[in-house]
This record gives sequence, structure tokens and C-alpha cells, in this order.
Amino acid sequence: MSELRWQKSSFSGSNEGGNCVELAAGAEDIRHLRESDDPSVIVTTSTAKLRAFILGAKAGEFDHLS
Repeated sequence: MSELRWQKSSFSGSNEGGNCVELAAGAEDIRHLRESDDPSVIVTTSTAKLRAFILGAKAGEFDHLS
């Protein structure tokens, strides 16, 4: 995997050591996600699938899982 440029979530606090979600754009339509407290674990998906997941989470589609 080539060098990725990770972007911190705007919802994360300003502290450097805090837990946050980071996103990086990969080749073509690939997106990578990771948590700052465990950067070696990376989730890879497409833009469309990530968009569908975020919209579903905002709509409460996964609330029954908690």
C-alpha cells in the first residue's frame, strides 16, 4: 500500500493523543478508515459503501445493535 494521507475526523477533539477516526483516499474509488489508538488496523471499502454506511448510521439503522 502506498503512502496514505490520513485526515482526522472533524468531530475529534483537538488533543493529539485522543481517540479519533481517520480517513484516507486510496487508488480510484477506495477509502481507508482507522482509529488513531490502533493505526495498524485499517478498514478498506468503496466510497459508495462508506456513504451508505454513514447514511444508515445517521438514520438509526444500527441502533438496535447497542
